Amino acid sequence: MSFIPHFDLPQIIQAFGYIGLFGIIFAETGLFLGFFLPGDSLLFTAGLLSSQGLFSIWVLAPLVIAPAILGDSFGYWFGAKVGPKIFNQEDSLLFHKRHIERTREFYAKYGAKAVFLARFIPIVRTFIPILAGVGGMPYKIFVKYNIIGGFVWGGGMTILGYSLGKSVPGIDKYLTIIIIGIIIVSFLPIAFEFAKDKISKK
Repeated sequence: MSFIPHFDLPQIIQAFGYIGLFGIIFAETGLFLGFFLPGDSLLFTAGLLSSQGLFSIWVLAPLVIAPAILGDSFGYWFGAKVGPKIFNQEDSLLFHKRHIERTREFYAKYGAKAVFLARFIPIVRTFIPILAGVGGMPYKIFVKYNIIGGFVWGGGMTILGYSLGKSVPGIDKYLTIIIIGIIIVSFLPIAFEFAKDKISKK
């Protein structure tokens, strides 16, 4: 879905409606196979559409915050209950045993704040809750950063789209350019870490 032409995103969001938006956000943040969904651009566009009266921002904002929090919690418990079984075999198609240790090292290095920061990084935000569960992060700590991240990311991206739609006349004409910009910025942390890793191995 992240590879579809983004000028069709408003039509897709309108077709899905509130329930569809809830399901998409939940899937991206909580389901193992939801990493390909365009959460950032979807939230921004939904907020922009609400500024045009197609959605109510008062319904939309809590509607996207809730699945963001619930999805991460589902991912956490999935990792805690099922994750170790997935990592049990070295020749797994998706993971290896070393991923468990790398997860522990990741949280030892970045701490629980990684749960919050991952909200703003595509793909990573899908897997971090699962890895947090596998790595044994205390749920009380996880849920704290999960809730903060859900409000800041889910509500923030939606309200940003709404605010710009209200304050900038004709901004919908530049939606494709804006979404491309959002995608580029959101992938910068991944690109930076990849480049840093390449340099460190030389």
